[in-house]
Amino acid sequence: MNEHQQTQNGARKVAMVVCPGATSLDITGPLEVFALANDQLRKQGRSNQDFYDIQLVGLESGPVTTSTGVKVFIDLPFHEVEGIHTLLVSGMPPDSCQRACANSSVLEWLAEQQKKVVRIGSICSGALMLANAGILNGRRATTHWADVPELQGFPQIEVDPDAIFVRDGNVYTSAGITAGIDLALSMIEEDHGRGLALNLARILVLYLKRDGGQQQFSVRLENQINSDRFATLIEWMYQNIKQPITVERLAQEAAMSPRNFARNFVRELGVTPARFLEQIRVERACQLFSEQNQSQDKVAKLCGFQSQEQLRRAFKKHKGILPSEYRKRFH
Repeated sequence: MNEHQQTQNGARKVAMVVCPGATSLDITGPLEVFALANDQLRKQGRSNQDFYDIQLVGLESGPVTTSTGVKVFIDLPFHEVEGIHTLLVSGMPPDSCQRACANSSVLEWLAEQQKKVVRIGSICSGALMLANAGILNGRRATTHWADVPELQGFPQIEVDPDAIFVRDGNVYTSAGITAGIDLALSMIEEDHGRGLALNLARILVLYLKRDGGQQQFSVRLENQINSDRFATLIEWMYQNIKQPITVERLAQEAAMSPRNFARNFVRELGVTPARFLEQIRVERACQLFSEQNQSQDKVAKLCGFQSQEQLRRAFKKHKGILPSEYRKRFH
């Protein structure tokens, strides 16, 4: 395997395997990142041509209908593609995935390519194709949360059910849909540095550039899903996270007595108000540690902890590791 595998014009070939019924965002999201990287590298004077040569490959060349009904054009049949640097497999709905995983010729080709390419990866349920091809055996991997049980049916794979994406050697797997963008950004960071990756995230108007160790669901999203009654209060908590917040103040915001508020909060969200507040403060700390290289004392203050030691204790309780260990994943 050539670490600098390139096409004849010097570009790195990024090939996306697209099967009938593939999820369109799984295709276009990651590839848009590589296309934007080409544009930015030219604008910065770091390359006078496309650094990435993007191709769609499939069972045969020509139009293929995606899950949305929108057609994409396959450049080449998979067995005719050569010189791939980065090979990605898009995700697809269950019926389409089942048919793709039953195609032995595609699976054999993927297994062969894993030995030749510099990087091979999947978006969403594409991990099931890699699993059926034997590529994930003995490796850590992830996939969309809805497909985790099926991936866990492969005993030789160590499945991380929460991660946005996982890299194990030259094999990458990512969670569903938008996580493919995070995966592509991480590859851009490997190739060109964090600065370009963050600039691309800004162009894509992403709320933040998520690193692989983060969870597929944030506490904020889960509680938006789980609670209608306290939705407004929860948003208030996020907006005022730096401030001292007591249960009495929360009850006041909810226009309830403290006792009645605490009882109803636990019934609605399954956790006490104090523990919930601690959870969202730890989540905010995780975000700051992954995005910025700030001191623990500064992060503690920004998240509403009374001290660095309080942050350390809460972080250890909720994440199982210390903040310093978590930070090492990103800096």
